Amino acid sequence: MTRERQIFSMKKLNQKEVRTHCSILFLCAFYIFLMSCLSWILEKPSFALRGVILSPRSFTEMNLLIDLDVQNPNRFDLTLKSFECTIYLKNEEIGKGCLKKELLIPSSSTTQIQVPIDAKFKDFGGSLKAIFTGGNLPYRIEGKADVRTAFGSLKFPFSKVGLSIFEN
Repeated sequence: MTRERQIFSMKKLNQKEVRTHCSILFLCAFYIFLMSCLSWILEKPSFALRGVILSPRSFTEMNLLIDLDVQNPNRFDLTLKSFECTIYLKNEEIGKGCLKKELLIPSSSTTQIQVPIDAKFKDFGGSLKAIFTGGNLPYRIEGKADVRTAFGSLKFPFSKVGLSIFEN
């Protein structure tokens, strides 16, 4: 009789282990499902260009400071983990920049950010005259933003096109 009791208690123990493992597996699957649905929950933040400030650093280099408005349409806060962008004038790349620190973007609000970009005068080509005289100049700014939420992280690409963005 003792042998039968041992087998019965082992079956109960195995059933508890199986339930525990099934529960853990279910939680993992649910978490993966939630992460895959993040794009349904999270609305893409929008980036609006406010302007670009030029400041010559030397005879060959210039600093550009890009002013952007980041709008968070979500009902929860976002953290901008990283932000990288490239600026083009007349379809020629003139510089790249990135934001070095994390920024909190409160829910349903707009936050201003400034992204520094290093550029060399030689990369400007014929655009330099139009910049300093205030002529119309087509530009394009492209990049990606890595955004973190309580639900997970996503990367959002962005692109802005327009004319005459420079202020002296």
